[in-house]
Amino acid sequence: MTSNRPIADDSGAALRGFGPAGLLAMLVILAGSALPNALLGGVLVLVWANWSGTPWRELGYARPRSWLRVMALGIPLGIGFKLFMKAIVMPLLGADPVNPAYHYLAGNQAALPGFILTLIAVAGFGEETVYRGYLFERLGKLLGSGAAARTAIIGLTSALFAAAHYPGQGLAGAEQAVMTGLVFGALYTVTGSLWTGMVVHVVFDFTALAMIYWNVESSVAHWVFR
Repeated sequence: MTSNRPIADDSGAALRGFGPAGLLAMLVILAGSALPNALLGGVLVLVWANWSGTPWRELGYARPRSWLRVMALGIPLGIGFKLFMKAIVMPLLGADPVNPAYHYLAGNQAALPGFILTLIAVAGFGEETVYRGYLFERLGKLLGSGAAARTAIIGLTSALFAAAHYPGQGLAGAEQAVMTGLVFGALYTVTGSLWTGMVVHVVFDFTALAMIYWNVESSVAHWVFR
């Protein structure tokens, strides 16, 4: 006896589950996100969502009540958070005042346009889609939605976020990614939307880029601790 159930429904259910197909999809997405260009991971998440029949709103792509409110919250939070990390948190962790991974951008006007586009596509879209939207959806299905589960998810995603930054940015980059991952994860948990986190993340990185370009990293890093 044959089933009338469409094959697409079966494959979608398999991708939404945690069997071989679902776990393989997760590994492929994380592998894509571990590359220097996390944009691939974000694209793979949207492909997975369409193929599995997962609504984009479950990944945090829900229309905000007010775009103005998103920007009004995200822009100052992104700037303030970066300055706090640079002037207080990273010095306490013993980080170099100058970020060696990106110091080539200091005064490098030719590199700015491409790097700005990279920040928007990779940090704003790719990383937030994977490490907040996708992983929160997957781990939420696996662990539940209680307070303990949400706390564990924030911790797990922050650890993965840090691990993804270690190869290119070293220990200091991974330490910063742990902290930012915790904040971005908590923000996503509270809002249930990616948009504010995307704005905060992009503005955070733009602030870092501005400090590097104008070569004031060391000055900011010594605002509090001389």
